[in-house]
Amino acid sequence: MSYSADQLPDLLPLYYKKLFPFGPYYRWLSYGNLDPNCFPNREFSFTLQDDVYIRYQSFCNQDEMEKAIQQKCPFKIDIGAVFNTRPKDRRRSSVFAPLQKELVFDIDMTDYDDVRNCCSGADICTKCWKFMALAARILDTALREDFGFEHLLWVFSGRRGVHCWVCDESARMLDQSARSAVAEYLQLVCGGENKDKKVIIPSEMHPSIKRARNMINKEFEEMIVGDQDFLGTKERMAKVLTLIPDKTVREEAEKEMNDYSTSKDRWNALVKTVNSAVQSKNLKWKLKHVIDEIILQYTYPRLDINVSKGLNH
Repeated sequence: MSYSADQLPDLLPLYYKKLFPFGPYYRWLSYGNLDPNCFPNREFSFTLQDDVYIRYQSFCNQDEMEKAIQQKCPFKIDIGAVFNTRPKDRRRSSVFAPLQKELVFDIDMTDYDDVRNCCSGADICTKCWKFMALAARILDTALREDFGFEHLLWVFSGRRGVHCWVCDESARMLDQSARSAVAEYLQLVCGGENKDKKVIIPSEMHPSIKRARNMINKEFEEMIVGDQDFLGTKERMAKVLTLIPDKTVREEAEKEMNDYSTSKDRWNALVKTVNSAVQSKNLKWKLKHVIDEIILQYTYPRLDINVSKGLNH
């Protein structure tokens, strides 16, 4: 049986009546009711049919939330911050401010469009989903080992990527500057579509980046060299060659790569050429991390850090 988006208005009432996990949803967001205001002061927003957007929804308990959702049948539910007062009563308070929110990380598949060749835009296949799986493993490890977080919830974003909700109390209570510090620590790929080289590693590679590179090395040949065939055409070769900062080495690598026709052989030729040039004292400082920078640019998690920085996103 095929599905059409036109069926959604008819299916949502059944979904919210029979399938939506109201119990687990409430237990998660109430955190054991240790703080009696944690759930009642939480903002929810609903996107209804025809993109009608309703903010500042809040509920005293699970029953109230369940009735409201079943009545409105939102096409989308967004979870906001916990405020100092109930969002629906905000006009009665002289101060309305967010107090806590899970630390959220957003990874969208469209941010990989410049390095994936199998799909683009909102399209996703088993080949490019490997970008999401690897990004999740790298980010999950960093959050646990570098920051000591324990309660991480990974969810499909609903369209084209994944979200990570860090639910530890210490994470929920972070202010905006601390959230920004965590997000920027985890950001490595920088620059928009007009910037060629998006990963620059300083002289000494940070242990977190080294750990990520070791995780990527196990996947790179299958994911990038094989599945994405990232050196399979002259255009793709040229794109990778721009990431080599020395013109002479870049030209030598291109010459060597042109002797081969497969991405695997071309990649081996590029690595051999760069590694040979690194032996030169004059070029070592410039080329020391070039191969790692290429690998990381194609595979390291691409975070929308603005999502992570704010309490009220």
